[in-house]
Amino acid sequence: MNEKLLEVKDLKRHFNSGRKGVLKAVDGLTFDIYKGETFGLVGESGCGKSTTGRTIIRLYEATSGQVKFDGEDVHGKKSTSELRAFNRKMQMIFQDPSSSLNPRMTVLDIIAEGLDNHKLVNNAKERQARVEELLEIVGLNKEHANRFPHEFSGGQRQRIGIARALAVEPKFIIADEPISALDVSIQAQVVNLLKKLQRDFGLTYLFIAHDLSMVKYLSDRIGVMYFGNMVELADSDELYRNPIHPYTKSLLSAIPLPDPIYEKSRKRIAYDPSIHNADEPAEFREIKPRHWVRCTPSEFEQYKAEHGV
Repeated sequence: MNEKLLEVKDLKRHFNSGRKGVLKAVDGLTFDIYKGETFGLVGESGCGKSTTGRTIIRLYEATSGQVKFDGEDVHGKKSTSELRAFNRKMQMIFQDPSSSLNPRMTVLDIIAEGLDNHKLVNNAKERQARVEELLEIVGLNKEHANRFPHEFSGGQRQRIGIARALAVEPKFIIADEPISALDVSIQAQVVNLLKKLQRDFGLTYLFIAHDLSMVKYLSDRIGVMYFGNMVELADSDELYRNPIHPYTKSLLSAIPLPDPIYEKSRKRIAYDPSIHNADEPAEFREIKPRHWVRCTPSEFEQYKAEHGV
């Protein structure tokens, strides 16, 4: 395993929701991401996936816990220059390319914004050339530089967002449901582009999504979230072959397959959180090597017995 690039320890992000009290969007996440890998983070809408990504990149301040990137504390006090350096190392691709691109700016200015902020080009000629290079890297034409976002399809706009993220040559990219707003026919193209860029530039990804089949295709390891907590974490193939937590089994049972006979008999497994003993403390425990599950002490023994550990 490569060295750790990102370390998340007991991360919490709570919101004050007025009369409803405190919303615990992220409530004690612990996981690591290694250099060069893709870590998939999955779960239903509202489970805290996107809040996790935004807290890691400091769009939200952490309520408590720690995030370390390249050995440095992300949420510690930082000077303007330190924040600028951090922002160059870590970038984000957003879910909706329509709302994440400024409609009043040309593609040239959108992509070059990071180049300008970090002073990575010396003059307008270099700026133009670098943007045109980035457009070609993501599968667009240099002639697109002078157009506006509304002139492009959803898939093309997401490619522009990817080019913007690549402009500052980051080490780590958080992809927050980058394909969920796209047509199915376009989703595979964007995912294949992300895989190619990872190979070409040695990138590390946190890939956030709710489509488990697409996450499996792209990710080396997968963490499953449920209401602010991570309930299972394992290598991608292992998680799909041998899911342990009942919630993971429920998610996997909902994945459709292009097989009419299978679909006719497929049984959806409903997850009932009341099956867990609320009187026992649930913790993240390693059931098998590299396979972690949030469980109580009695569930821990049960899961080990069921899997012959």
